[in-house]
Amino acid sequence: MVAHVLRLRLSLLLGALRGDPSHVVRTVSGIVLLLIAVAAACAGVLTLQDASSDVALAVVVIAGSAVTLGFALAPLMAGAIDPLDPRRFAILGLEPRPLAATLALAGLISVPVASLVAVGICLVIVWSAHGMAWIVAVFGIVIAVVTCSLFARVCMALAGMFLRERRSRELTGLFAIVVLVVVVPVGVFLGSLDWQGSVPPQLSEAVTALAFTPLGAAWALPGRAAQGAASAWASAGIALATVALLALLWIWVVRRVLTTTERPVVARERGGLGWFTVAPATPAGGVAARSLTYWLRDRRYLMNIVVVPVASLIMLVPLVVAGVPWAYAVLVPVPIAALFFGWLPHNDLAYDSTAVWMHIASGIRGVSDRIGRLVPVLLIAVPVLAIAVPLTTLAHGRWALLPAIAGVCTSLFLCGLGLSSISSVLAPYAVTRPGDSPFQQPQRTGAAGGMAQGLVLLGAVVFSLPALWWAWQALTGDVEQAIPALWAGVGAGLLVLVAGIVIGSFVFERRSGRLMEFAEST
Repeated sequence: MVAHVLRLRLSLLLGALRGDPSHVVRTVSGIVLLLIAVAAACAGVLTLQDASSDVALAVVVIAGSAVTLGFALAPLMAGAIDPLDPRRFAILGLEPRPLAATLALAGLISVPVASLVAVGICLVIVWSAHGMAWIVAVFGIVIAVVTCSLFARVCMALAGMFLRERRSRELTGLFAIVVLVVVVPVGVFLGSLDWQGSVPPQLSEAVTALAFTPLGAAWALPGRAAQGAASAWASAGIALATVALLALLWIWVVRRVLTTTERPVVARERGGLGWFTVAPATPAGGVAARSLTYWLRDRRYLMNIVVVPVASLIMLVPLVVAGVPWAYAVLVPVPIAALFFGWLPHNDLAYDSTAVWMHIASGIRGVSDRIGRLVPVLLIAVPVLAIAVPLTTLAHGRWALLPAIAGVCTSLFLCGLGLSSISSVLAPYAVTRPGDSPFQQPQRTGAAGGMAQGLVLLGAVVFSLPALWWAWQALTGDVEQAIPALWAGVGAGLLVLVAGIVIGSFVFERRSGRLMEFAEST
């Protein structure tokens, strides 16, 4: 059976180079790009021969932990169908343990694992240059490769078991957003560090912590042994325990899929329901799914999204022309963008037009409506701010101000969301009707619309004054005030957000009749 499965695995790999010409071109292009990336990675790894052992250990542990995490997350994000899914062997009546061992061995025959092996060979050369016995280096790299492969096997099987019915482009997009929010700020931070032949103090504790986790223990083993550190034994124990636990989990997964009858997937579950296949089956989830569909398709919403970063960046021009130092001017756009992101849903209910009757006629609770309508803004603004804040700090040049900038942006954004949750039901005003040009504005009687916009912006700034004050103190003198600015911003933002949702929910339920009248008259 083992030989047959291995031959099947090789046939599947070679079969990817046959078929439709466009498919072959995409496959070959992907392989070429991967080879270029692997060559660049190998060249970068080999340069560590001339670095100190501390620098080599830090680079290998951080990069290796990221690679291991990537092997675990890739099956969840890509949604690819596993050709060696254990469920495909259910009709053969095989024993779970031999099948699990066979599939785990076949999982080592793949392009990503082969690429990892090539990088691992370069690491063996590096650690040998640092005085480590090659057998120990090979042992650590083999454990690392096996760990990555088992992570991929287990996560791909779990994704097939639990995510197949809810797999969609939207779910993949959510995973991509999460990875983007984490990877970009970390990359910006690491790129800003000044190594100067030694490990920056900001990373020494992180490297030590990763060396004792399942993600980095195997990668840290050769480096720790090369340094003669007693912690090498601890890293070895954690790495072996990780492989053992993953192996047991893999056997359990194979046993479960072989002894469990899979619930059939009907066509209705795979019909293009979009965000409704991702959102929870709750009233708030339904509102969030509907709002996301509108936000990503309606030109009126898209125009609002585009205007926020553009307007924020334009503010740099008059500041620089007026002679404001670049180190101060560069700090302005991101808080302004956070303020406007929080302001965006201040009239969200009016954009529904008569469609708001679905919420009111169904008797949905106000809290579900308020929370659901904030989800699109959160999914759009949080990644943007998570990337923009570290980039702004990098442009400013003082990483000690990062907590202060994050606190100010958090306060402005969350306070804006909280006040918008009240404004959209308390003082809605007429907007462009669905299908009309976003640049065409209706005639309005009275100043209610202008007051609602101004009060939300002004209120968000007022509630953020504590964070702004401490951030200013950190900028002009005492940098230790950056931490109070962070906690003041987070605290004020969460308080206003919760209060805004509660008050907005009460107003929504009390004024449902008037909201319908407003929707019918605009």
